[in-house]
Amino acid sequence: MGQNTGKRGIASVGGYLPLLRLDRSAASKGLQFSGLGGRNTGYRTTAGWDEDALTMAAEASRHATSTVAPTRICFASTSSPFIERGHASMLLEALALPATARTIDVSGNRRCAVSALLDALLGQGDTLIASGEKRPVRAGSAFHTAWGDGGSAAVVTDDAGAALIGYASLARDYVDLYSSREHPTPYAYEERFVKETATRDVIAPTIKAALADAGVTSADITHAAICEPLPGMWRDISKATGITAPNHASDLSAAAGDLGAAHPLFALALALDAAQPGDIILLAGFGSGCDTLIFKMIGSVAGAEKARAALTQGLIFADYVRFLSLTGTIDLDWGVRSEFEQKAQATVLERYGRDMIGFIGGRDTKGNVQFPKSRIPVRPDADGPEPMEDVRLADVPAKLVSVTADRLNFTPDPPFWFGLVQFENGARVMMEFTDADADGFKVGDSVSMRLRIKSYDKKLGFRTYFWKAVPALRPKMEL
Repeated sequence: MGQNTGKRGIASVGGYLPLLRLDRSAASKGLQFSGLGGRNTGYRTTAGWDEDALTMAAEASRHATSTVAPTRICFASTSSPFIERGHASMLLEALALPATARTIDVSGNRRCAVSALLDALLGQGDTLIASGEKRPVRAGSAFHTAWGDGGSAAVVTDDAGAALIGYASLARDYVDLYSSREHPTPYAYEERFVKETATRDVIAPTIKAALADAGVTSADITHAAICEPLPGMWRDISKATGITAPNHASDLSAAAGDLGAAHPLFALALALDAAQPGDIILLAGFGSGCDTLIFKMIGSVAGAEKARAALTQGLIFADYVRFLSLTGTIDLDWGVRSEFEQKAQATVLERYGRDMIGFIGGRDTKGNVQFPKSRIPVRPDADGPEPMEDVRLADVPAKLVSVTADRLNFTPDPPFWFGLVQFENGARVMMEFTDADADGFKVGDSVSMRLRIKSYDKKLGFRTYFWKAVPALRPKMEL
């Protein structure tokens, strides 16, 4: 490629981390008797029971697409909730994008989002690459605290703030760990083997090839986002490649955990936030080989600042049993109140699904907004069917007008919060609330909307999605 002077590159990025951050020392104390558990410093992002790879990718995408409407959407994850169902199509509907946009899902290894990003950069059109991860891990495994949950996104356009100037790829069936349908949690091979060979045979050669393609040297790199196969490998990678720039991927691992396929794009967002015009940024994704991309900062990249802010906005907790429950490691007996089916019919989803996942209400002929839409408006003086104009409520500011904290209704993370939400455009909707801080919710609170799991049918393995109200501002972590 060699010092490409074009402007095709990254126009905007997004990063999302769950509210809850496990203090790793709590897990270390809980496992002290066994000597298991891995690292005991820093924090591990922990998704709520109603979050998954799709919802976290969607939230990251909302930041990345605030100024761009992509015509192609790619969803990248190794922990997709469905094996046979298109997540990119659901993501498109959650973002209320035109159904004519092209959609594709990619998976198979931790670098799948970087591979999709490279394909988009070498292609045409405005493309969204969105990634989310909530990977199952067994308690006691070092990965249980070393890994984290989160989402990231990037939008590629022909008029970008960070232009691609070089790249290199290496495909190799390098098995440092694997998971399968028969063994869904990761099986890892010996750490010494990984540390001795991954850098030497896979990562360093690809990085050197990308540097040569871009016509730059390791000394020219001012910011790096290089994913490590194992914690602590950055020192070896730095020595092998000569890159001494700060590695934002390592910083992300310490603050939130390894986010899997979402990790490199989130780390790239941190690098873009720290970079200045003229800086050279190196991105490397590892997994079944390596992809290395080199960018030159030529302007600003929207969303990078919000991604960095997400690192310090959250709620630290030290309840190890709650962590085990939220990660699905233990299955608590919730009693008879949890014994109910929440089966979703395909016919209902076909009829109302796009309005539900997109949070699309309706405005009647007199300007009143309601959700859900109906043939006859809920307006008292309405006397027959009226046409309804679509109105997306997901981005409309709102306040709580009633609040209930219920400990009798079943929820996997009590209490069950719900109440009436008043939107600025006049709509009023009965909704569930989530991401409560230590003070909970009260009437008058400002809230925003987040896509979450609405119901989960364990028997059929099916989940439905809707929006829930969350505090408009997250608490600042006291580190």
